[in-house]
Amino acid sequence: MARSAPALSTFTAGEISPRLEGRVNIEKYREGLSDLTNMIVQPHGGVTRRPGTEYLGQVNDATFSGTREGNARLIPFEFKTSDTYILEFTHNTMRVYRNKQQVLDSATGTVTAATNANPCVLTITVVSYSPGNEIYIDGMEGMTELNGRNLIITASLGSNQFTVEDLHGNPIDSTNFGTYTSGGEVNEIYEKSSPYDDDELDDIRFAQSADVMYIVHPNYAIRTLTRTDHDAWTFATPTLTGTPSPALNDTTDNYPSDVTFFEQRLVFSGSNNNPQTLWFSKSADYENFTTGTADDDALIYTIASQKVNAIRYLAPTRVLTIGTSGGEYVLTTTNGGPVTPTSTVIRKYSNYGCGVHTPIQVADLTVFLQRGARKIREFQYAGEVNTGAYAAVDITILSEHLTEGGIKEFAYQQEPESIIWALRNDGTLLGLTYRREEEVVAWHKHIIGGEFNSGQAVVESIATLPTDSGEDELYMVVKRTINGGTRRYVECMKPYDFGNDTTAAFFVDSGLAYSGSEVSSVKGLYHLEGESVSVLANGAAHPDKTVSEGGISFDFGVTSGAVGLGYTSQMQTLRLEAGSSDGTSQGKPKRIHDITIRFHETVGAEVGTDSANADEIFFRDSSMNMDEAVPLFTGDKEIEFPGGFEEGDRIFLRQSQPLPMTVLALYPRMNTFDL
Repeated sequence: MARSAPALSTFTAGEISPRLEGRVNIEKYREGLSDLTNMIVQPHGGVTRRPGTEYLGQVNDATFSGTREGNARLIPFEFKTSDTYILEFTHNTMRVYRNKQQVLDSATGTVTAATNANPCVLTITVVSYSPGNEIYIDGMEGMTELNGRNLIITASLGSNQFTVEDLHGNPIDSTNFGTYTSGGEVNEIYEKSSPYDDDELDDIRFAQSADVMYIVHPNYAIRTLTRTDHDAWTFATPTLTGTPSPALNDTTDNYPSDVTFFEQRLVFSGSNNNPQTLWFSKSADYENFTTGTADDDALIYTIASQKVNAIRYLAPTRVLTIGTSGGEYVLTTTNGGPVTPTSTVIRKYSNYGCGVHTPIQVADLTVFLQRGARKIREFQYAGEVNTGAYAAVDITILSEHLTEGGIKEFAYQQEPESIIWALRNDGTLLGLTYRREEEVVAWHKHIIGGEFNSGQAVVESIATLPTDSGEDELYMVVKRTINGGTRRYVECMKPYDFGNDTTAAFFVDSGLAYSGSEVSSVKGLYHLEGESVSVLANGAAHPDKTVSEGGISFDFGVTSGAVGLGYTSQMQTLRLEAGSSDGTSQGKPKRIHDITIRFHETVGAEVGTDSANADEIFFRDSSMNMDEAVPLFTGDKEIEFPGGFEEGDRIFLRQSQPLPMTVLALYPRMNTFDL
């Protein structure tokens, strides 16, 4: 019998493929995990529970009261880091979020009367509304139950009177509400008509300069989207001057499929008629495509190849990377200077080909999806520009099982941990902690709380925005079954840094937070009507509750908390390799008799051999007041391990309470029996 105490002190390989279960000889095996769900690999080596998501609003037409389910796409719009927006595109409609709130139309209606009846009848003056308009009400006195709610106008009764329903399609029954006395402001949710059908949204490409975004789609003429105020956005078709040949944007099949800015030029590429052509505007004159031989003239370049390989992406760094269905190209110049009509050269550097997806850029790397939609590669400059030293490394090789089914969309969250988010076609959210300079390439998967048709919730679109707070924001559209109906919500992942104690922790999905005077109940949870919710109250886990009439009651007075859909975070090691007296410990009976777990700012966890055999770890001791939350714990927990000789070669940890968990290292002590 060999005694051993292996140290699992870094997890920077993330969740790795089952195909590597036998590769105990490689370093990545010792740094990898067999399961990492709803946890994020930190570049330092530990793993931490992902934050929950905050409910922001319901996607337009998400109640499906019409004839379509539709599709949704989130697009970021960044004027500056202190003035950013998320644009919600649905069928022929665009809505806007700013500072994690829906932008309202500036026209304000005034409530002058509200009936205690079923259905409730509101009298709203100043602004006229039509059936189907979504409105937001606040400031009512007496009938306060309607404050802070989004409602749908269902009918106009004349004389400025309207009936309303909630976002689940239920008429508002105000029979038992308070009696209206005065006040109440009404604003419609701001909407802008857009040209794009819901089944075309995934093929939109865009590039932004200040307050103008250029949007392209192979089925539509080029559009500009211009912002002049939070609720003032305009779509237009720009007039391109010059007569480029091949033609651009003049008729169907001459509309480009991608767009970017490069060296003070607006660049379009890949129309249906000319899938291998790029059009470069005049320098600093974005809508002028007059060609010539002067250095600042517009230019047109058609890539020559043995077969037609359509351009699928443009990625500007210090060079312009061009991805096609048949390979990867780089634009350079013959003299090493800026792009000009007489010096431009486009060379091919690899033959992998890419999928029809927008790549992302991390530092000087371009991360793109290979044709087939499963392998993700980093296209990296690896030498002097004209030496041909470029590489396209597969960064899914160790975790190829996670991308099975294909990738739909990317987003990059630079701060705080440098995470590439990848949305799988089945709606599963994948994360990749990516710090190439430290050789950290670690995948993790995320199951957002809630269910859709008895399966997991489905993420439909993702986008990120930078902030001045030190943490970029990740937005997502999530589809779930709520109270028997299908709902699609816009949500934002909460910050990783929640402070020094658990009172501000937020580990629930589609949730809302409360902080203020002591209350025995909270409202505002209408989007989770009928659902069982997880509750954090005064920094401690509270028994689950079911939302009824938009609220829940607490078991005690609460001054701070978070309420939303619960989710489980878990990790499991690979089969431990600690050696034995005659070589490897693989294939031999072994037993972990106890373990030291090094935690950082953690409360609540379970440990065992697998999900069916996990025991609670206790963080409260006799010195703590029973009516106060357990403080965050940093340090070591010595635990007797529950495993036997058969199953004792893996370590499983889980957190299912709405509380934080960060694991820095595992130090098991074990016996291996030689055969």
